[in-house]
Amino acid sequence: MILYNVTTSLDPEIAEEWVTYMRDIHMPEVMATGFFLKSQLCRLLNEEDNGITYASQYYCVSLEQLEEYQLVAAPALIQEIEKHFGGRYASFRTMLEVVD
Repeated sequence: MILYNVTTSLDPEIAEEWVTYMRDIHMPEVMATGFFLKSQLCRLLNEEDNGITYASQYYCVSLEQLEEYQLVAAPALIQEIEKHFGGRYASFRTMLEVVD
């Protein structure tokens, strides 16, 4: 299993709006692509620099499936986030193999 983790640091003044957008719009749209089995949104507890940081996590069966998502669906979804929150957040993405 592969975990696709998107870590996002936000300005505190947009945090509530961003979380609502993620829960109600973005994450359901990502799941609707069919590439992922489950998702979750986590808030980091060890904040730094007066920002708020979240981890959006998505699970899929293979690295190939994740790479296909990144080519086919991710660019349009990222563009939508930019329309709403451009310049008010910073994100980085990591791909992890789940070791059970």
